[in-house]
Amino acid sequence: MSAGSKGRNRPPIPFCIPWTDRREIRKVTEAVRSGWLTTGPKVQELEEGVARLVRARHAVAVNSCTAALHLALATSGVGPGDEVITSPYTFAATGEAILYLGEKPVFVDIVPETLNNDPREVARAVTRRTRAIIPIHIAGLACDMQPILDLALRRRLLVIDDAAHALGTAIGGRPIGSISDLTCFSFYATKNLTTGEGGLITTGDGRLADRLRRLSLHGLTRNAWKRYTREGSWRYDIVEMGYKYNMTDVAAAIGLAQLRKFPVMQARRRALARRYSRALGAVEAFILPKEMPGTTHAWHLYILGLRRGLLRIGRDEMIEKLRERGIGTSVHFLPLHRHSFYRKTFGYRRGAFPVAEEASGRVLSLPLYPGLSEPAQDRVIEALLDLVSRHRK
Repeated sequence: MSAGSKGRNRPPIPFCIPWTDRREIRKVTEAVRSGWLTTGPKVQELEEGVARLVRARHAVAVNSCTAALHLALATSGVGPGDEVITSPYTFAATGEAILYLGEKPVFVDIVPETLNNDPREVARAVTRRTRAIIPIHIAGLACDMQPILDLALRRRLLVIDDAAHALGTAIGGRPIGSISDLTCFSFYATKNLTTGEGGLITTGDGRLADRLRRLSLHGLTRNAWKRYTREGSWRYDIVEMGYKYNMTDVAAAIGLAQLRKFPVMQARRRALARRYSRALGAVEAFILPKEMPGTTHAWHLYILGLRRGLLRIGRDEMIEKLRERGIGTSVHFLPLHRHSFYRKTFGYRRGAFPVAEEASGRVLSLPLYPGLSEPAQDRVIEALLDLVSRHRK
């Protein structure tokens, strides 16, 4: 029996399964029994806990990272016609948040080794219309931030980190979340810490945090969420137009359980990433993800590259053959400028950002999550090695 046929008879290995247990159930039950389901004390507790984790002065929890990015831009004073520099090598949310306010996303190419923003390209893209820069920390690997921060200081630009992958990432021991003007995290189901759906913004500016919180709940006055409690009042004011972006206490309850075991989950991710690298590092056909000196990788993703010209199959075929063996994978990312909306709206053509396009065609993300057992990971490794052996040129 071939390795491939044996794989078809085994339980599937999903790309990602959130690590939840009785602790999340207990916290959610606690929230439900309290009678407080929407924004309340558990949201506040989660904000304070994440702020401590990333050493931020202020944190505002919202219902998605998309909402976080939108609010970060909305509070920054940018508007129609302004430009925001970012990478095309990202998820839909980054570009959408810029477009919500009538701003123009200005894409710049990436560093091939890291898949992160190239600071030199960022500098070249600055114009008199530029108002902000959104660096992306792909897979949990920190961007080269110092040149970006120095540029922003010289040109009086705002830096808003898209840290959807980067809870647990640090530069020189300083966590992402306490470095830039604003930082936006994702707590989606696949992330290193999940609330099911959710996000959070950190900042060192107290007045900015107050406005973020106000805009996240219809522009209502501070603590309007307490209006149905003994210490609250039915009287409130709508100070400005806001949005319905608030996080619920039920979601925050999941996050609080996750937060308590976050160090253990991160240690497990690091251990699994090391096992992949040890097992796959000697294979010439593979390009392993980078770890940069002086940084802490959050290992949200393990992005494996295929070296071109060494195999008789490409990335797409590799994904399909792994799927046939019951192994889930994903691709991070198809660059935004290659999607229909961006091609039609902005006229982007193939070759506009060649490094991002080349990288996108050769990478796949392997299963990496705290609940992944070593025997299951060994199956992933064995399948990859077998496919390389069968399809070597």
